[in-house]
Amino acid sequence: MQTASYHFLPARIPAPVRKPPAHRLLPPAKISRALTSTAEVAQGIHVPDREDDDAIAAFWDYQFLFVSQRSESVDPVSLRTVEGAIPPDFPPGTYYLAGPGLFSDDHGSTVHPLDGHGYLRAFSIDGNAGEARFSARYVATDAQVEEHDRETGSWRFTHRGPFSVLRAGRKIGNTKVMKNVANTSVLKWGAHLLCLWEGGNPYEIEPGTLDTVGLFDVFQEKEPVPECHVSGGVRQFSGGGLLRLGLDVATGFLKPILHGVFNMPEKRLLSHYKIDALRNRLLVIACNAEDMLLPLSNFTFYEFDLDFKLIQKQEFSIPDHLMIHDWAFTDTHYVIFGNRIKLDIPGSMLAVTGLSPMISALSVNPSRSTSPVYLLPRFPDKVAGNRDWRVPVEAPSQLWLLHVGNAFEQRDEKGNLEIQIYAAACSYQWFNFQKMFGYDWQSAKLDPSFMNVREGEEALLPHLVRVGIELNADGVSRRCSVEALNQWNRPSDFPAINPAFSGARNTYIYAATSSGSRRSLPHFPFDSIAKLNVSDGSVSKWSTRTRRFIGEPIFVPKGAEEDDGYLLVVEYAVSIQKCYLVILDPKRIGRADAVVAKLEVPKHLNFPLGFHGFWAPDVSNSIKR
Repeated sequence: MQTASYHFLPARIPAPVRKPPAHRLLPPAKISRALTSTAEVAQGIHVPDREDDDAIAAFWDYQFLFVSQRSESVDPVSLRTVEGAIPPDFPPGTYYLAGPGLFSDDHGSTVHPLDGHGYLRAFSIDGNAGEARFSARYVATDAQVEEHDRETGSWRFTHRGPFSVLRAGRKIGNTKVMKNVANTSVLKWGAHLLCLWEGGNPYEIEPGTLDTVGLFDVFQEKEPVPECHVSGGVRQFSGGGLLRLGLDVATGFLKPILHGVFNMPEKRLLSHYKIDALRNRLLVIACNAEDMLLPLSNFTFYEFDLDFKLIQKQEFSIPDHLMIHDWAFTDTHYVIFGNRIKLDIPGSMLAVTGLSPMISALSVNPSRSTSPVYLLPRFPDKVAGNRDWRVPVEAPSQLWLLHVGNAFEQRDEKGNLEIQIYAAACSYQWFNFQKMFGYDWQSAKLDPSFMNVREGEEALLPHLVRVGIELNADGVSRRCSVEALNQWNRPSDFPAINPAFSGARNTYIYAATSSGSRRSLPHFPFDSIAKLNVSDGSVSKWSTRTRRFIGEPIFVPKGAEEDDGYLLVVEYAVSIQKCYLVILDPKRIGRADAVVAKLEVPKHLNFPLGFHGFWAPDVSNSIKR
């Protein structure tokens, strides 16, 4: 096993994106006295957690969330229980957590967290034995194999990645942009364990060893889809002749550049998938690569059974320039929130040369005060009326949608349809492609002030919303409303539910949120879980201790009741550089005894913040003695 090696993003405090509130500013003299050097931090000498030095401690705490972990745990290690005990009725299975693992190479280059190589973490839990084991492996993508020297353990970044600029190696004219890092989400479907990214096919992983099998071709249709499933399924854009001709010309020009020069795949699979629990189907969505540069968005929806047999495929072309990260489904519709973007010409020129990240070619487009919501017919023969699905429902608020918790529909006796969506969204005024997580590509540093805006601007940050849409029996939109979910206004994200209720009416939403107790990090990183009861409007909360943060919560079902099960969340104790797997009782959220068990990951395997996870129940995966 390799010796742990930690690499940190920052070397000094970067200039803030915007002026922070006065109570978070420190005079230069205090900074020079209090700031710990990178070498001291790497040796484990921590910044004092005194009141006067809160801004300094907060800065380093933020960096510790994104510390590289070069070690891999090939053989699963047993986790020590430091609080409570794993309950005997905990369903056997494995919690997989995807995320980046590496941010700095050995030649002076640093990448954005979104460009960090995929590092898959696996927690296998056996309630009967009261044991849990942990393993972690890098996903051996083509880029990872090229950039990592297995003989020496050293790394040299050769791919820019969409969000980064290399400081060493080839910089100008570097066309290695689409670095499939397989770091965003993970899915166990049937016999296949997949790590997904936002820009291409997923990589398949061997569940037992976490060995990388190779690329998994989602788009390969092994068998023709029965005609009855796709009748009317391919919907083409019906715009004007000149506009259509212009888009066809632009597409013909872009395709050989994107595919041939920059090696982008023809279709871009989104990392967010959906599981229809009622039909036991996997739903995924793909876009065309050139869509990011054109005022035309092509979406292809695929539905698979447990054997990955393609049950249904539908294509939709929408005459709008959109960026989609997450989406929703109901019993009869696919639901897409139109995050509007535009081409940045000056940024595009710099991006192509390699002087700025490729994402510089795009910027948000807050040209309208409303948000378009596209209701695309999932089963065209079951949709009432003659509503033109190309015409969106306009939500009366400008929302940039981040993540969806759930969506469902219900029809009354008159045939009117109501659709409810629970999601996390932020403001166009805050969202910035080039500064996500506070990463500054010019200085290659992380600035926590971007995620912690000034007092009075909290509404700009990600928060939970309820979007309600009403259609009459003919499919005509009658009303669309947007409101804070349960009037909960604290910054929140990663909404999760009991997966058995996906696509159906549900009562409980769980989300990562902030207690606001940290003076210099009041909004992010998250340190709490909120449980929202959408039926009675109540909110209950569980929080970690000081200088400890959390990632995305995952629900593990146990019984028939919606909140009968367990919540899993990783706690990052940055002050001591350790990670813990926390098991919570959802029914006791808001009470002092909510923690069922806390399991410690060995310090030498401490890992950076993860993105999205998946609970895979499997009796055969129970721990072998």
